[in-house]
This record gives sequence, structure tokens and C-alpha cells, in this order.
Amino acid sequence: MESEVSKPKYTPKDFASDRDVRWCPGCGDFSILAQIQRTFAQLIDVPKEKIVFISGIGCSSRFPYYMNTYGFHTIHGRAAAIASGVKSANPDLSVWIPTGDGDLLSIGGNHFIHILRRNIDVNIILFNNRIYALTKGQVSPTSPHGMVTKSTPLGNIEYPVNPISLALGMEGTFIARSIDRDTKHLQEMILRCYKHKGTSFLEVFQNCVIFNDGAYELYSNKDTRDDHVVYIEHGKPLIFGKNMDKGIKLDGWKPIVVDLNDPNMSVNDLLIYDEKSRELAFILSSFSNDPNLPMPFGVFLDVERETYDENMKNQIFDLQFKYGKGNVDELLKGSDFWEIK
Repeated sequence: MESEVSKPKYTPKDFASDRDVRWCPGCGDFSILAQIQRTFAQLIDVPKEKIVFISGIGCSSRFPYYMNTYGFHTIHGRAAAIASGVKSANPDLSVWIPTGDGDLLSIGGNHFIHILRRNIDVNIILFNNRIYALTKGQVSPTSPHGMVTKSTPLGNIEYPVNPISLALGMEGTFIARSIDRDTKHLQEMILRCYKHKGTSFLEVFQNCVIFNDGAYELYSNKDTRDDHVVYIEHGKPLIFGKNMDKGIKLDGWKPIVVDLNDPNMSVNDLLIYDEKSRELAFILSSFSNDPNLPMPFGVFLDVERETYDENMKNQIFDLQFKYGKGNVDELLKGSDFWEIK
């Protein structure tokens, strides 16, 4: 009888490299790094040599240096493209892409939308601080309209990209959001990413203490967060507030906040969330555009669809079964040749 292969036993320190972590003191990146290391130590069931982090350019893109796994620090905006190749060539690897809002959604926007539609089995973690931090404070694709930065001294005249809506529009199969200061929730979302087969996308609200400090204070400060954040869970009603006395109801397709203290209102009137519904996910993704609605955190969508890497592997298998394994030398030499005298 074959012996059972036990799960590797790790501690968070096993995933910490010997490199000094060079982020600004107080940066939200520290929390994301810590939660990934803690989650991997407790829950990941693959050996470290099967894990690889691939990044582009930006503060978040230093991530591979700080993880004691395989890693590749690539070029600006191209991490998704390189990760696609790594996963396709090595399907047994657990591939992770730590990236920033500038890296992923500006120069990397094209690669982002195509990795989502292809559904390659990788995990994307977006560190969204709504600013270009490494280049010292310019407006980014997620910077709010009217924001004053070094590149927009009169105020940002563009409207921001909504990463969740974009991922939904490109037929993403796993889409979630968390925040750097809610460490328990962030760990839960990282685990959900790992368990999903296909492209998982996790947006993390991450504070930049130098160039955009307090961008998410409303959602992280203990005095304000309960009234401005709603946690979405599959099969549960959308309830929030310090006293859990507020809820979200649909008026047709329009979400509205209701008071559960109203005798004419009850929990049974509230929206019960379904993480399998792309329609509901789109509705919740629009909450970030309405100051009267709370910011949703949790899993917006989790659905199954065949993956690109699986389909590619199957195509190769079918061809090898039909024609046999090829020979690279024969392929390069070809069937026709001539001699030059």
C-alpha cells in the first residue's frame, strides 16, 4: 500500500527570505506580505519549490525578493504575460502575481484583460493605493476624479478605473476585494484565491503613507468602518452598521440602504448574496461609485470555467496520441533541403 504524502509543515518564517524589506515604515505592503506568509504556512498544501511569485515594476513588485520561494522580477506591466508562460510550461506550479494599480491597470492593462478571459490558473493580487508611489506620487488609473497629485496639480480630470467591474467585464472567474488592515479577512481571501482553479483576482486596498496617506481611512478607522463597509458572504443578507441595523435592498436593480429599525423593514427584505451571480457582482461593483452605499469586501464572484492551460495540455496530449511525440531536431531540419555549391 502506498504511503500517504503528508502536507508540508511550515511556519511564516519559512516563507520569509533573508532580504531586508525595503518599504516605507507603515506601508500597507507589510501587512499583505505578512498575511501571505501566514496563510501559506497554515493552509498551503504544496512544497515551497512549487510556488513562484512573478512581478512587474513598482513598490509591490519587490515582493518576490521577500518571499522564500521561487520568484521573477520582470518588466513594467508584463508580469501577467510572463506568468502565463510560466504556468503554461509548468502546470504543476502555484503561480502568484503581486502587482500595483499602475503596473497592472495602466501599462499592464492589455495583459490583465487577456489573462482574465483566458482563465489561466494563476493568482493576481492587486495592491491598490490609488497612486504611483515608486515614482513619487503621480496620478494612477485608480486615482479619484479631482485628486491633486504631482502630475495633476489642478486636479485629476480623468475618472478612475473600477478594477472589479473591469475583471467582471472580461469574464473573470474569481473576483474579490479586501483591505490591508483587516488581517483576518485578507487571509481568508488569499486562501480563497489559492483554492480557485482558474485566474483569481484579489483587489487589496493598500495605504501609501507617503503619497496617499488615509486613502482608505473611511474603511479602516474603527470609528467609521462599520457604517461604511459591508462584508459580502455567499447565501447571507447584506447587513452592516455599528449595530448591524442597516441593510442593502434592491429596488428593481437599484441597490438602496434601508434601516432595519423601521418596523416595516426586516432582514427578509434584504438582498441575499449569491457569489455565483455575475449580475449581482456587477451591481455590487458599482457601490464604489456611490458615496451613499457602503464599500463591499469579500468574494464578488466565484464560478468555474475550463482553463487555458488545461485546454492547451489536452490539445498537446491529443496530438501526441494521434501522431506520436515529436522530435525537435527533425522539426528544425524539416523535410526539404538543398545544397548550395
